[in-house]
Amino acid sequence: MSSKTSDFFVERLKAWGVTRIYGYPGDGINGVLGALQRAEKRGEGIEFIQVRHEEMAAFMAVGHAKFTGEMGVCLSTGGPGATHLLTGLYDAKMDHAPVLAIAGQAETTARGASYQQEMNLDRVFADVANFVQETATPAQLRHLVDRGVRLAKAQNGVAVLIIPKDVQDEPWEAPAHAHGFTHSAVGYQRPKVIPYQEDLQRAADVLNSGKKVAILIGSGARGAAVEVVQAANVLGAGVAKALLGKDVLPDDAPFVTGSVGLLGTKPSADMMKSCDTLLMIGSGFPWTEFLPEEGQARGVQIDIDPAMLGLRYPCEVNLHGDAAETLRALLPLLKQKEDRSWQEEIAVGVQEWWKVMEERAMASANPVNPQRVVWEMSPLLPDNAIVTSDSGSCANWFARDYRVKQGQRASLSGGLACMGAAVPYAIAAKFAEPEKPVVALVGDGAMQMNNMAELITIQKYWQQWATPQLIVCVFNNQDLNQVTWEQRVMEGNPRFVSSQAVPDVRYAQFAESLGLKGIYVDDPEKLSAAWAEALSADRPVVLEVKTDPEVAPLPPHITFKQAKAFMASMVKGDRGAGQVLANTASQLLNEVLPGKK
Repeated sequence: MSSKTSDFFVERLKAWGVTRIYGYPGDGINGVLGALQRAEKRGEGIEFIQVRHEEMAAFMAVGHAKFTGEMGVCLSTGGPGATHLLTGLYDAKMDHAPVLAIAGQAETTARGASYQQEMNLDRVFADVANFVQETATPAQLRHLVDRGVRLAKAQNGVAVLIIPKDVQDEPWEAPAHAHGFTHSAVGYQRPKVIPYQEDLQRAADVLNSGKKVAILIGSGARGAAVEVVQAANVLGAGVAKALLGKDVLPDDAPFVTGSVGLLGTKPSADMMKSCDTLLMIGSGFPWTEFLPEEGQARGVQIDIDPAMLGLRYPCEVNLHGDAAETLRALLPLLKQKEDRSWQEEIAVGVQEWWKVMEERAMASANPVNPQRVVWEMSPLLPDNAIVTSDSGSCANWFARDYRVKQGQRASLSGGLACMGAAVPYAIAAKFAEPEKPVVALVGDGAMQMNNMAELITIQKYWQQWATPQLIVCVFNNQDLNQVTWEQRVMEGNPRFVSSQAVPDVRYAQFAESLGLKGIYVDDPEKLSAAWAEALSADRPVVLEVKTDPEVAPLPPHITFKQAKAFMASMVKGDRGAGQVLANTASQLLNEVLPGKK
């Protein structure tokens, strides 16, 4: 039986199936840490992973949720430890990942006294959380845990439980069978959610009438890969992928056009420009300028979250339902399209696009073309690999040059697009799937911001994993590259050195100093061998590649206005102008210069 409230808390988490907590200790949460220690001694513990920073704990909880489908859990002390969680929790909120955050708090006897580390954390977390409550008495904690976990799981959102120090150490007291108490239970099973038959028929009528059907999938379609393929085959459609849906379908399917949007492909852009019907499945893709123009296409949307329906494109039929279940009910109503010319046209465009991508990746640069780093990686990865990417220019190469195979998993910070998520995501992936190889693609900006410290976490735990294969690939270009290109293309401004230049750090040597393996590459001809060496290493690896910052991650269909702005930034004295125009960027500019479509 529980002796302290914190002991009951740990037992209740375990009853909910929690197996791992990512966190950082502090006096505000010491009672819970003591309960975790006591449970561990009894052989009934929950694994506690000590990170270097609470923000990384929250990101790891998100990574756990994304790669397992389970609720991720993170923990911090109160005050600054709790506020450090916020960025990772917003990542969970915006990418619809179920996460429970546990935070300490000053003693209830000191609340309201401007006490050390006392903060109104329920207000701090109010915007990010689906459910947030501070525990006032032991008898309250049971229903707070049950309700918080249930809502996180049911709503794919964030729950935050705040437990004051003194409450953690009070004797456990079950809620009384009396007025003013409530009695809750453990357990949640996701229901089958399917639209009404008449709504399915309306959706089928729209899709059956279309001659050029485009399908856009996001992470909400992950459990519906088979049904998406069946729908595409029946409708003669092409399938574009929002970035969070990159791993839903492999890139070797001829009708899969790849990513869409700023980081997308030309076949996806062309398909959206020319389609007459759009089927969106489990996607909250934000950039409407990359979708068909309003009035161009009739639309059908499927989403488990009704808040996302009709939000990005004015669809005629919005179906609230699980993607797989809804598609299974919809498929018998769809009519096989005899004319396959639209899908065949898409397949030709996809085939040509991959040839273009190979040409761009293999183009010379100074010293290494960043596109080639990912292009060389793709064929060498095993079919069960997990790939994470940070935000920044490396996300472009992840989106375009990484050819996902059947069985591989991949993700990044999608809605928040936050720097610093790749390495904690990779660590969480390795804990969740220790037998699988994991790769994190990281820019040097994010590496310096917060990812280098988490190499220490890797060093602390890697020998516990079934296999050592975890590779952190750092694109060292001494530039906050994505913003540099946004300044050039969107604003017409030259690179602002004061804000964009970052120090040249020896990441591979830092890894070696920790006892990990470091590999440094500044010769493109050695990339393939470096990847092979990293994948076969007997310990985690930092693969540092000296990449060219002047290879442009421009949008798939850069407008003439943007091209003029870019050229204007060159005229204004951008020191990289000559090199930019001499290498891969010129390939892209040629597509929008006068005389080109």
